Amino acid sequence: MTVDAVLAPSTLPFSLPDFAAFADVDYEQAFAEGFARHRREISAIAANPEPATFANTVEAMERAGQELGRVAAVFFSLTSTDRTDALEAAQAAISPQWSAHFDAILMDAALFGRIDALYGRRADLGLDAEQLRLLERYHLRFTRAGAGLDAEAQDRLKAVNTELAELTTEFSRRTLAETNASAVPFATESELAGLDDDTVAAARAAAEAAGRKGYLLALGYPLNQPNLARLTDRESRRKVYEASSARNTRGDENDTRELIARVAGLRAERAALFGYPHHAAYQIADQTAGTAEAALDMLRELAVPAARNAAAERAELEEIAGHEIEAWDWPFYARIAEQRAQSVEDASGPALNEYLELDAVVNKGVFEAASRMYGLGFSERTDLALHHPDARAWQVTGPDGAPLGLFIGDYFARPSKRGGAWMTSFVDQSGLLDAQPVIINVCNFVKPPAGRPALLSRDEVTTVFHEFGHALHGLLSEVTYPYFSGTSVPRDFVEFPSQFNEMFAAWPTILDGYARHHRTGEPLPAGLRQSVLEPGTRGEGFGTVEYLAAAVIDLAWHTIAPGTVVADVEAFEAAALADVGLDVAGVPPRYRGPFFNHIFSGGYSAGYYSYIWSEVLDADASAWFTAHDGPTRENGEKLRAAVLSRGGSVDASQAYRDFRGADPDITPLLERRGLTA
Repeated sequence: MTVDAVLAPSTLPFSLPDFAAFADVDYEQAFAEGFARHRREISAIAANPEPATFANTVEAMERAGQELGRVAAVFFSLTSTDRTDALEAAQAAISPQWSAHFDAILMDAALFGRIDALYGRRADLGLDAEQLRLLERYHLRFTRAGAGLDAEAQDRLKAVNTELAELTTEFSRRTLAETNASAVPFATESELAGLDDDTVAAARAAAEAAGRKGYLLALGYPLNQPNLARLTDRESRRKVYEASSARNTRGDENDTRELIARVAGLRAERAALFGYPHHAAYQIADQTAGTAEAALDMLRELAVPAARNAAAERAELEEIAGHEIEAWDWPFYARIAEQRAQSVEDASGPALNEYLELDAVVNKGVFEAASRMYGLGFSERTDLALHHPDARAWQVTGPDGAPLGLFIGDYFARPSKRGGAWMTSFVDQSGLLDAQPVIINVCNFVKPPAGRPALLSRDEVTTVFHEFGHALHGLLSEVTYPYFSGTSVPRDFVEFPSQFNEMFAAWPTILDGYARHHRTGEPLPAGLRQSVLEPGTRGEGFGTVEYLAAAVIDLAWHTIAPGTVVADVEAFEAAALADVGLDVAGVPPRYRGPFFNHIFSGGYSAGYYSYIWSEVLDADASAWFTAHDGPTRENGEKLRAAVLSRGGSVDASQAYRDFRGADPDITPLLERRGLTA
């Protein structure tokens, strides 16, 4: 297949990429051609002899680069979901080229001159609200990218950006390689006592695939592994925890400590070029929080009650255990404490996950909630060839029955997929380009043996609802310009729709529809059902400390001054946690810097605080929905019209006020997490 064929518009439904064509393409050649075509388009805009207008400059830029965008959407998705040696090599070459390409555009003096001229007379251009915001955002984007810097500073900025692109790509490669290499070996099945049959079978198959005897227990992305809650052998738990905690710090080819110190230093240097004291100040200036101090103040305020609650939880767990508990013990005894607190009528009955089958969660859970809220319909498309055999596609229709977009679910873990869960798109909605969205959710659940259903934990069900909240943000987008499509909103607002959507995992009528025993179809027993509907605040001390600690580590790395050299990563992060009182015994951070993909390769640098910042909105909105009959079409339309359909075309804080009629109240968040006095 030729490069021209993969750069050309797809003829498949919803412009779904022709993945069969991409399988044979030389990506470096495809990007080279895509870059060249985009440069010609941009050069024509910058050199246009006609006076700058919104149409011949800003709108023309929105139309430019479609060919490059098509190959990039597939390539960068595949490097995360189905990485190969060839893709890895191509990404190492392409990432710095990508950075340099857009640096050249955003520092083009002639192009910025046209945008700056339009910006200066924006009040007289007769633009509608979305056009005016687009012009303002373009001007800000060019300014924050260095268009106003002198030549020497621009040259240094380009060099920094290129090196950062190389380093963050290498970080992603090392963390994936290390996570795969750190699968924990066990000789006997008895060491895996407590795990379900499917997990044990997967561990046995992983060992066989690696040419080893026994079992290999794969690691997930966060430090605390889900299996720690079920492994009954304490030594097995210790092995799993220590393998997870030590990732990328073993002094071998996958060690990332020097790499992340270099990344943080370069980001600080880049911020200084713009007059900011550190990277966090530069980054958060364009977020709803406004300043790094505001973000850190919230984390500090929550840290005190969270640490207090975690200490109380620890005392309870040690009473159950009869000994001091270590970090690898905490999830195990927390599960026992939860079971005791539930007073389940039949403690010997089926476990909760036997009622949480993936297909039912998707079709009768997330899709049902979306149907009730937004009038959407879903029909599976088995006729479409996707990027991987495990992926599935559903055509989405609107309330009027007309096609709205395509949703793809890629739910199972594999060695070629990076850890975690996320949403991205192959096609973004845009009225200007007459494009309907193609959205994908990616997760890392254990794939069951052939013929067996995929059974999820409660947290994994929450993940499905969470990521589909992001998908709804993309699917329900109704903007003209692709710049504003879907989730193109501030980082500390983007998690609001996804975290809000989690509430429907435990909405009674939704829960009763999907939580059925995978063999008998029986509903949840009363005790288990009640534990899902009213989880209370048990365990929130641990969960909040675990999260806040990761957010503090992120800000610690990104508030270092230019020229700072972090020589001892472990000591640096420990000091940051101690400074805010989050050095809680037995509660490690959700991620440590050496494998913190969110901030060193995933776009969340100085932004991991955004989950709790967005949760203020989520908790406030959830309280409003609960008081107003929950997932009804009327309530869904209110949220869709004000927030989900608008993308980045309106100020995020104003969008929330348009929905809620007021600024968010933090009280529901404090109550949800048990952080009130």
